[in-house]
Amino acid sequence: MSESPRTVTADSQSAGKLGVSSLVLLAVLLAAGFILNFTVGNALAIVGIKPQFIIAAYALAILLTNANAGQAAVFGLISAAVIQLTTSIPGLNFFTELTGALTMCGLCKLSMKVGGRDITPLVATFVTTLVSGLLFAVCGNLIMGAAIGTVVVKLPIVLGTACFNAIVVQALVIPLRKVLKR
Repeated sequence: MSESPRTVTADSQSAGKLGVSSLVLLAVLLAAGFILNFTVGNALAIVGIKPQFIIAAYALAILLTNANAGQAAVFGLISAAVIQLTTSIPGLNFFTELTGALTMCGLCKLSMKVGGRDITPLVATFVTTLVSGLLFAVCGNLIMGAAIGTVVVKLPIVLGTACFNAIVVQALVIPLRKVLKR
């Protein structure tokens, strides 16, 4: 019985599937995001901005892997699972991060340029964080039985976080693309 050597090829059957390298990239970014949430995130919370580096991590992963909707959904759900370790409302992030990841995926398909510079990462991450944060604030208030009007109090934090994440992702996407050759 002769065995032929195993070969790995990219064919039409594997197109669109989530590769190991994409999952490893997400894992590394999520680990960094988790650590940054505990260190930098807690330090910045003093000034009213609570960056959610996990959102920035999956936004970067979606950008760097050019994820399709299914892949982005997996990234969002894995990210939500990580967030469960620190969330104030367990389970809610599965909805908010799934929605955020799908938002990021959709916006990444657009080509947004200003003065010849690609601002897609900036705009897409801002909107993604805004969607995720507002959903968490509104749904969280409903779950906790708080008045919906109290979401207005959280709006500056959500906006600040969205701005911060947008800047972080825009700053990191170019060097990471060079390092990863993507």
